[in-house]
Amino acid sequence: MRIRRDTLLVFIALVVAPTVAAYAQWAAFGLPSVAAETSAPPDVDMPTGFPAWLRIHHYVNLFFLIILIRSGLQILADHPRLYWNVHCTPGTEWLRATPIEVPTDRVWTSKNDSRHLSPWIGLPGYRHTVGMARHWHFLSVLFWVGNGLIFVILLFGTGQWRRLVPTSWRIVPEAWSIFVHYATLHMPPEPNGFYRYNALQQLAYFSTIFVLAPLAIATGPSMSPAFTNRFSWYPRLPGNRQIGRSLHFLVMVAFLGFLVVHVAMVSFTGLVRNMNHIVIGTDDGRRLGIYLGLLGIVVVAAFNGLANWAAWRRPRTIQHIARAIVTPIMKRLLNDAAPEAEFPRDQISPFFWPNGKLPTSDEWTTLNADDFKDYRLKISGLIENPVELSLDEIRAMGVKSQVTLHHCIQGWSGVAAWRGTPMSKLIDLVRPTSDARMAVFHSFGEGLEGGLYYDSHAIENLRHPQSILAYEMNDEPLSALHGAPLRLRVENQLGFKMVKWIRAIEFVESHKDFGEGEGGYNEDHEYFGEQANI
Repeated sequence: MRIRRDTLLVFIALVVAPTVAAYAQWAAFGLPSVAAETSAPPDVDMPTGFPAWLRIHHYVNLFFLIILIRSGLQILADHPRLYWNVHCTPGTEWLRATPIEVPTDRVWTSKNDSRHLSPWIGLPGYRHTVGMARHWHFLSVLFWVGNGLIFVILLFGTGQWRRLVPTSWRIVPEAWSIFVHYATLHMPPEPNGFYRYNALQQLAYFSTIFVLAPLAIATGPSMSPAFTNRFSWYPRLPGNRQIGRSLHFLVMVAFLGFLVVHVAMVSFTGLVRNMNHIVIGTDDGRRLGIYLGLLGIVVVAAFNGLANWAAWRRPRTIQHIARAIVTPIMKRLLNDAAPEAEFPRDQISPFFWPNGKLPTSDEWTTLNADDFKDYRLKISGLIENPVELSLDEIRAMGVKSQVTLHHCIQGWSGVAAWRGTPMSKLIDLVRPTSDARMAVFHSFGEGLEGGLYYDSHAIENLRHPQSILAYEMNDEPLSALHGAPLRLRVENQLGFKMVKWIRAIEFVESHKDFGEGEGGYNEDHEYFGEQANI
């Protein structure tokens, strides 16, 4: 793992500076005083103990948070680089979780750059599993967010918020005094958590619930092409899409740090008593809380093992479960988020990651050698007017130019200028029948598992003004590496839906009418979700 020096220095300063200040205060003035704590609640209105609903939500939160972190790490491994800029040029990343520097002497695609993760760490582990990792991530995030919303409602509805929400600025100097003790390896007087927390605990729990969790939720949509193209101001809140992705990662690191420190402090300050508090809701010295708590951890571990098994042995089942649960919710949230955002030309990226397997067929090689003069795009299927069109005929149908942000499912992005023919012009020309609902785009290129690549789109989505068959990129004819002679641009979708090296278009009634019936090559072979605007 490599972190840029300037970013590393900032992170070190954020951690080291408070610790140095704590030691300086201890050396100059001694340890600050901390009020002795009692076992009784200081206020009759202060809630005591942990009700059953809170204990259940505490466990459910842990359950889904572990799945979120493991699947999130797997998603990161598919493009193990984090940037502060939206262009994702190799060498500009602030974090590189791979030993590989992008070679300059050969084609290096973003798939080549993905990394292996052990299934002990990532869910499901191993390479090229971003589709399955996303299913687990989105499934768990829906339940995690739902659990969190119910928790917050109950927190304020029952008065338990008084234990967590600071009501006076006095908590800041009190928390600092306790931090000085911890940082200099001195244990301050500890309160009984059944009745109240110390000031630093309270700030930590408050920040985790009301800062980190909302930040995790808010940075997620900054990586959705449909959402950010419709609301172009949204990714500018953090700065750009890649800053949102980096913040999403840092929030995960913060959650992990909180878990480690939280478990350590629970152990150091009275494991038996603390486990009874949060597991069975009593304040005594029985060991029942520990036994049940360990059983709960075993259940979490067992489910994660089952999730890994299901991802490799029953991937189609997981894909269909995600389609049944996640897709309807995301369609409701994103279907109206039609792309609108465009970029000024001075923001075109200096580097645009290539991806996909360059065609090797004799047909494409011959056409490429002659600048595709003999190329014909065959359009067939459920249409009234089947045609075969040359590039000149396609260009004559109309021109649309746009400068847009490309979102790859692996995580990288890039801004490019595209020129092509609006898909609506081709649709009007071929006149799909009333039964036609989708268009399948067949490629000259092969997929990773062998066989020619293909993907599909709803006709309705293809009629959007920014859906084009592109034949130019950055004012130059489309290069072989980036999809010549034609590639699809549908700006509210992730990159794998934008088929390169297009050979033919076929209009069909349903995604079940071709391939394995899941919607496209990656949906069929790598279990990607068909809702590709997230």
